[in-house]
Amino acid sequence: MRHFFSTNQLTTEEIYQWLETAEAYRTGKTSWPKLDNQFVANLFFEPSTRTKMSFVVAQRKLGMDVLDFHTETSSMKKGESLYDTAKTFESIGANLLVIRHESDDWFNELDKKLSIPIINAGSGKTEHPTQCMLDLLTIYQEFGRIEDLEIAIVGDLKHSRVARTNALSLQRLGAKVYLSAPEGFEDESLNLPYLSIDEATEHMDVIMLLRVQHERHIVQSKTENYLNRAGLTKNREKKMKPHAIILHPAPVNRGVEIDSELVECNRSRIFKQMENGVYARMAVMTHVLQEWGKI
Repeated sequence: MRHFFSTNQLTTEEIYQWLETAEAYRTGKTSWPKLDNQFVANLFFEPSTRTKMSFVVAQRKLGMDVLDFHTETSSMKKGESLYDTAKTFESIGANLLVIRHESDDWFNELDKKLSIPIINAGSGKTEHPTQCMLDLLTIYQEFGRIEDLEIAIVGDLKHSRVARTNALSLQRLGAKVYLSAPEGFEDESLNLPYLSIDEATEHMDVIMLLRVQHERHIVQSKTENYLNRAGLTKNREKKMKPHAIILHPAPVNRGVEIDSELVECNRSRIFKQMENGVYARMAVMTHVLQEWGKI
């Protein structure tokens, strides 16, 4: 594997292997490698809190030197291309690039053109593989399996890279995946059954909520009464199965896709997902660097 652009690059066995590595790092059963001689650059061209900072924490736990990059003070402001920016970091000694960009297929511009590995930290509306890995880890921790679980992905499917990546990966791992979205937020490219929000909350093992992605809407969608129409209210949460859990990639629009009081309720694993993000990204980076013979 030259780069990690998509979970589709991994076999199901490799997905579980990477999850086991992440869990071993989290529990201390396996010590992680010390990469004191490795330089990494996080090139984020979209706003990010959780993904970027969990990568930074993961990199520092691994002992990597993190190269500073901010779009607002970079030569991108002078018209430099993504390729030239990435090539610059390769030229000055970066051993790994982590990139998030608003383009759906930015990685095609870089694939086979750089001699260092690249990890996709988010590409437009199409892929978010490291978010998928931490979501899979959270589900696996909870149930000890993914196969045969009933999982609903709920919300702004049309504009969500998380929905697409997770739906396809969960399906490959044997989960029974369903979709739920208000009118105008559906993703017709995903060939999966739809449920109403009430059906989803009553019958699923996992409710995976999505943020309304206003920044990707060509025409701004109205979210008045969204919570009652399509979100997770307190009344709906009461009807969930006793063991069912709530996931959300965050940031959370409290009171829009989920009632604010449910963000930290007993069912919620939202902040657990954030914790798992550090270890999942440590595992991704170590496996990718191992593929390149850097560890």
